[in-house]
Amino acid sequence: MPHILIVTADFYPDITKMMVKGALTTLKKAGATHEIINVPGAFEIPGVISMALGNATYDGFIALGCVIRGKTSHYDYVCGESARGLMNLSVRKQSCIGYGILTVENMEQAEFRADVKKGNKGEDAATACLRMIELKRSFE
Repeated sequence: MPHILIVTADFYPDITKMMVKGALTTLKKAGATHEIINVPGAFEIPGVISMALGNATYDGFIALGCVIRGKTSHYDYVCGESARGLMNLSVRKQSCIGYGILTVENMEQAEFRADVKKGNKGEDAATACLRMIELKRSFE
């Protein structure tokens, strides 16, 4: 039974809450256990997962958050660096990470993608995490 750490960005809590709901439904169906840690924004997610990697109790991680384009280049940095940070952890540390950081143009897109009856990206991230755990175990 896999034990998963879900790391959520609180910058858009209503969006993240919907994504967590989708992820938890998927984890429950798979018989996985979980813990949740909240961080201020998407930029902080890779750092927390990196800190948690030393804890052997986690089989995988789910990164959930939302970045909405604004009027400055801040969006590009947060999106790019959070994705790069998670990919680096996945490749360099052989971490099983389900990527669920929405990168959208507006709140309408975020709500659609997060909603468990529409885009359900929380489910997608949980499914990816569980599949990566399965694959990693097949190589051990």
